[in-house]
Amino acid sequence: MTTQATVLVTGASTGIGATYAERFAQRGHDLVLVARDRQRLEALAARLRHEHRVAIDVLPADLTLQADLDAVEARLRDDTRIGILINNAGMAQSGNFMQQSAQDIDRLIALNISAVTRLAAAIAPRLADAGRGAIVNIGSVVGLAPEFRMSIYGATKAFVLFLSQGLSRELEPKGVYVQAVLPASTRTEIWERAGIDINTLTEVMEPGELVDAALVGFDRREPVTIPPLHAAEHWDALESARKALLADLRQAHAAERYRA
Repeated sequence: MTTQATVLVTGASTGIGATYAERFAQRGHDLVLVARDRQRLEALAARLRHEHRVAIDVLPADLTLQADLDAVEARLRDDTRIGILINNAGMAQSGNFMQQSAQDIDRLIALNISAVTRLAAAIAPRLADAGRGAIVNIGSVVGLAPEFRMSIYGATKAFVLFLSQGLSRELEPKGVYVQAVLPASTRTEIWERAGIDINTLTEVMEPGELVDAALVGFDRREPVTIPPLHAAEHWDALESARKALLADLRQAHAAERYRA
């Protein structure tokens, strides 16, 4: 089989995750596919083995369940062949903040924040020791836009962006690449599961186009890749404004406008 790094993809049974699996198989990488639906994983694995002659392991797991999360963490810690983590598994928010039950909130945070963080934490020390590897975290432009009123989902995706940027600064000097990918509306089953009719959305990107663009950013080693953003200078301006804001923080005294 291939001598390239094995890629572990979460949420791999459909949509963005399945497309990542296909694209890395095309590049000759062996795969570990993680998702809840064993039947879909097995079907995808069989097809990719046949088409691309790569080795594929199927690891069914619900990352909101402690035992399943533990199993995937162990695989990331112990399997030295795995050199790339695609942290893709996630879920959307159905309804506004006040319509969420305690269980809905816990499950959303468990998958979109806790699982993403713990899987990255499971593989990062080994990659850093090896001086190579990559972690790709799938966020969302919703994390930049409280105007969309998806308060919990947006907050989880803002977390993913911040986590990725922080990890990039920590791990890049050790040879590990960290990428945050921020899709906008993409044609996946996440919408149906959230009770949203995707046909009511005016602009929707296909998963293939999204992943192909994200992989251009991956190959360029971009820390943040936003496929639907057509004017890259807007992101650059946002980053420049953020850094200027930080430079203006003077911690010893409150700003003049807050003084009596």
